[in-house]
Amino acid sequence: MDPCVEHFVKYLQGEKNASEHTVSNYLIDIRQFVELIWGDEAKPPYNWKEADRFSARKFLVFFQKLEMEPTTTSRKLSALRSFYKFLVRENYVPLNPFSGLHLPKKGSYLPSVLSVNEVEQLLVAPHAMAAGQTPDSIFKEYVPVRDTAILEVLYSTGMRIGELVTLTENRIDVLSGIVSVLGKGKKERLCPLGRPAERALQNALAMRSEVWTSLGMTGNANRAVFLNKHGGPITARSIERMMKTYVGYCGLKPSISPHALRHSFATHLLDNGADLRSVQELLGHASLSTTQIYTHVSVEKLKKVYQEAHPRA
Repeated sequence: MDPCVEHFVKYLQGEKNASEHTVSNYLIDIRQFVELIWGDEAKPPYNWKEADRFSARKFLVFFQKLEMEPTTTSRKLSALRSFYKFLVRENYVPLNPFSGLHLPKKGSYLPSVLSVNEVEQLLVAPHAMAAGQTPDSIFKEYVPVRDTAILEVLYSTGMRIGELVTLTENRIDVLSGIVSVLGKGKKERLCPLGRPAERALQNALAMRSEVWTSLGMTGNANRAVFLNKHGGPITARSIERMMKTYVGYCGLKPSISPHALRHSFATHLLDNGADLRSVQELLGHASLSTTQIYTHVSVEKLKKVYQEAHPRA
């Protein structure tokens, strides 16, 4: 690795307490900048002083030509701005070429939210699809039980998919119905479990032990809550594929992702009278303004009802 990049990674992990996911995203963005400015075959160490405002502008225009979402382009520019800010601080370079570069204007964005009825359809889909099938292994018998628990926990807690795949057994207190979630910046928060999610999770944990034993594994309180067929933790990509299967089975919009359950969790809480600060705590948002997007979703829903029902709308 390039010495400057290596130093930056240590800074992210040590001073900023960044998660592996965050560090990985920074490295992807920095690598894309390197390939665009110095070519695919460029090898470290890189001459970071060579990059100027034109280089930074070139990086912005490249993603705009790809018609990438403004939010994604802004994130990449912010990553490089932070990287160069660090290089200036550590005297690797004299100037930050990304300072003063205007970020692309973000369009108005309202998250995809499922209705309560749509969520209920989705939650019963794993067992509905498995009905009438004869599983030929303990793992295939485990899959609908595991998938039901995954969907129930995502909707019951509002946790992010990355938080769910890293969830370990020792972070769950089934008796009190509480899950300790390790969120962004390695910040810990407590998420209550609803009774259906508790039951689904207990069933999944009981059957997971059978799968674990069948694979010849030994006990470990730090093992992942949800397993793949090899006995390792299920990945976010696998959950996304699983979600698409159940979304298709229910006839819902193909664009619906696991994150839609987090959006639905927040919106349904606010629709039923929860206060914004409590929802912020449950979601693990650092800023209340991030949580406020869900109030707009609720207002849009009210406007739709008004337009459909009021005689002079």
